Amino acid sequence: MGTKLDNFLKTIDPVKNLEQVSARVDEAMNSFRAKTYLITRWDEFKNVMTRFYSHTESSILNITPRRNPHPDIDWGRTCRLLIQEYGPAGEKAAFEMVRTGKEGGLYAVLKTIARKMVHEYSGNEIKARISRFWDELTVNERLAACDEYVKKYGRLFPEEITEGNAVRIKANFLKVLEEHPRLIQRLRNSANM
Repeated sequence: MGTKLDNFLKTIDPVKNLEQVSARVDEAMNSFRAKTYLITRWDEFKNVMTRFYSHTESSILNITPRRNPHPDIDWGRTCRLLIQEYGPAGEKAAFEMVRTGKEGGLYAVLKTIARKMVHEYSGNEIKARISRFWDELTVNERLAACDEYVKKYGRLFPEEITEGNAVRIKANFLKVLEEHPRLIQRLRNSANM
């Protein structure tokens, strides 16, 4: 039987979170249908983007039947993701890609939204699990969990992060836990290459 930390880390293992959300998003990508892949009108672009966001969110959250898109809310969420990816006028840059078919066109824009949604939704789940875990620990258990983590995983971090009794990891331990599943996923992916 593992420690509290070991048992907790199993709950945020990439297989139980990142990969499950990613599989649901892949299913959404494969089942989404646009009438055309070359969209030249802004209103049609907004409609396809909001339908895709709603469709994908329904897959991620296992909502059946799929929820109907809410034009204002889903467009706002979509714009936020496009701005994160393409900059301050991200929605316009994405429209230009879709309108011209360049840089991967509609498919590339939908893949970008999907990738961002995987990151956001899996991140939310991970944060919720971390919060629940952390709130259940006493102060001494929290300190012990930090020490245990550094002992088991400190070698995966650059030396400047672990120097001085790994104070940087301990001071930012909740953020370190948030990144832990992605760290493990990268390690597994590099081992499989």
